[in-house]
Amino acid sequence: MVLKSLLVCADDNAAEILRSILEELDIEGERCCDFVSAAAKLSEARVDAIIVDCDDYKSATEVLKKARLSPLNGTSLVIALVHSHDDVRRVFAMGANFILYKPISVERARSSLRAARGLMRRERRRHPRIPVHTAAGIAYSNVESAGATLIDLSEEGTAIQSQCKLPASEKVYFQFTLPGHSSVVRLAGEVVWQDSSGRVGVRFVDVPQTSRKLLKEWLRQNAFREAKPVPRVPARIEPPAVSKGSDPVSKPADADDGLARFRATPGNRRGESRHACQLGAEVYQLGIPVPHRCSLSDISEGGCYVETTSPFPPETGVEILVRTRDLKIRTRGIVQSVHPGFGMGVRFKPKTAEERDDVQQLISLLHAQQALEPGLP
Repeated sequence: MVLKSLLVCADDNAAEILRSILEELDIEGERCCDFVSAAAKLSEARVDAIIVDCDDYKSATEVLKKARLSPLNGTSLVIALVHSHDDVRRVFAMGANFILYKPISVERARSSLRAARGLMRRERRRHPRIPVHTAAGIAYSNVESAGATLIDLSEEGTAIQSQCKLPASEKVYFQFTLPGHSSVVRLAGEVVWQDSSGRVGVRFVDVPQTSRKLLKEWLRQNAFREAKPVPRVPARIEPPAVSKGSDPVSKPADADDGLARFRATPGNRRGESRHACQLGAEVYQLGIPVPHRCSLSDISEGGCYVETTSPFPPETGVEILVRTRDLKIRTRGIVQSVHPGFGMGVRFKPKTAEERDDVQQLISLLHAQQALEPGLP
């Protein structure tokens, strides 16, 4: 599956760095030095990503508007090249999924393009996914038989729930029995993405003829069950009522008021949109180099909710480190609300503009992933 990109950039130095990274990631990169020829290219052929220099903001916006309205490139990922003093919020509003600062840093560009590549592959799926729930045995490296559950299936790959983190750089071998069949399917695949909840997207790379025949037959018989996108609903942890004797005592009103600022309800005082997530994080109290391993259950430009049984006191300064497969962000904040045994709400106080924009980049990645819905590569 060949991934294609269009690089709209007159800066020779930036273009050379980006083309080198695109080649490294097996993404075909075609370059246009002006917006007129870029618009013509986008009207004629589909690309998986549009990388556009926003020095000429007006022309860049016009090209992207035309691309978004076209049947060919309406869903292409957009990577914007900007300067640190540019209005990044405006660039994201223009439709950018990722941003890269000029002058281009090879390390940051490689990280962002790698994340974009994973989303491109999932967008390029051509075979329908069929929901399935069946146990599978997987093997890799020195692991002989680890347990997993198949969630959905297509001719190209599968989404699984894994009991352990899978290697991203080597083949993973599967064997499973499909519902209604007694013959064992055996094949090999490679990990395309995985998240902190144990869900993994796998692309098949080696399928024996017998197994392919079984797979195609089962998919044909179950085509009517094709998976439909289902919006993600964030799991909420509600503090339980406290009982005293036989009479329940309601929780204090201010407890719910504290949680309300991190929920998408009419009482939510935040101006930013909340994005549900399940991200592993390391949270540090400022000045203390001891990590507290927690989970983020939602995030916005202004803050996040950290699930932990031992939250810090209000007004505590914290540093939060989040790693995904392709991105790593670090930002600072202040604890705003505390719910002992459940978690704490944190308001971001980024130390630099780069920290603030890293948060926006993470939100953009989450939004793109949710729009595509986790599934097959």
